[in-house]
Amino acid sequence: MAAQPASVAAAPRVVLSARTSHGVVTATLTLPFAQRCKSRLRCRLDNGAEAAVLIARGGVLRNGDLLAGDDGRVVQVVAATEPLSQVETGDLKRLAQICYHLGNRHVTLQIGPGWVRYARDHVLDEMVRRFGCKVRHVVATFEPEIGAYHQHGHGARVQQHHAHQHGADHGD
Repeated sequence: MAAQPASVAAAPRVVLSARTSHGVVTATLTLPFAQRCKSRLRCRLDNGAEAAVLIARGGVLRNGDLLAGDDGRVVQVVAATEPLSQVETGDLKRLAQICYHLGNRHVTLQIGPGWVRYARDHVLDEMVRRFGCKVRHVVATFEPEIGAYHQHGHGARVQQHHAHQHGADHGD
């Protein structure tokens, strides 16, 4: 049998293609939010083993989700820490205004009691400051809200940021 050419990548050691709600966790997979939104992903488990994630399109992997491997192993998803901007205020009306303006720009948001987080972006930080709020740069896990027009729960799709003139038809 002839050897594979160097340009052909070897197949991953494990294919993670099914969500599961049970099983003994044998490995972990730490990913930032942008990668947890992908339905097809070649990656390395935290133990260094090569893997491929092949899940239904439109799904979002959340911290703690379990994936079943084709070899029987159960892999737990871990949300990686990442650079974020966090706005904190006790003024709930101001927080709602900030969320409205960020959401109007299709920014993915994680909302908590008295705070909102988004992927660090200096332009958005400056906009928030113009509203009189302080922006704090943090490194934390990012578990944003899922869009209201997409299916809910595990497997929910997150709309990625895109720019256009408002009044554009989204086809919703």
